[in-house]
Amino acid sequence: MALPLQTVSWVFDWLARLLIMAAGALLLALVAALTWMVFGRYVLNDTPTWVERGAQLVILWVVLPVAAVGVRERFHMAVELLPAALPPAARSVLAAAVELVLCGLGILMAYWGWVLVENHRPFRIPLLGLSQGWQFAPLSLAGVLISLFAIEAMARRIAGLPPISAST
Repeated sequence: MALPLQTVSWVFDWLARLLIMAAGALLLALVAALTWMVFGRYVLNDTPTWVERGAQLVILWVVLPVAAVGVRERFHMAVELLPAALPPAARSVLAAAVELVLCGLGILMAYWGWVLVENHRPFRIPLLGLSQGWQFAPLSLAGVLISLFAIEAMARRIAGLPPISAST
């Protein structure tokens, strides 16, 4: 069981790196767009109005998937004070409970995020012309990722493998 699980973890490592690189590229695009907005406002005296709405959309696409990676690598939503105070058996039960709650939360995020995508798809984002569904798609994506990463963590625990952390 450990070998297929290690393969899945390798794929998730690759996916996490890809998400971080995509977020970095989006942040660079965001800086370029904001620079253009400032240049347009103060030099050309003609503010590009689409930049603010585009920046809001880009922030959603950066923050939510990276938060899911943070859950996997334990640099987001990790509270270590209570588990450290518990005996090892109780710590293991608490960790399993947290992973189940995270999986459930991810499923809820994915489902209701998709409901929002479907409900807002016919409408357009002002100044961008894109479907408003694009505002909610990262919520659904993050939910799917959080669920998958929680299932991976549970499987690693069952297989006796160490948890994923930001240092690995």
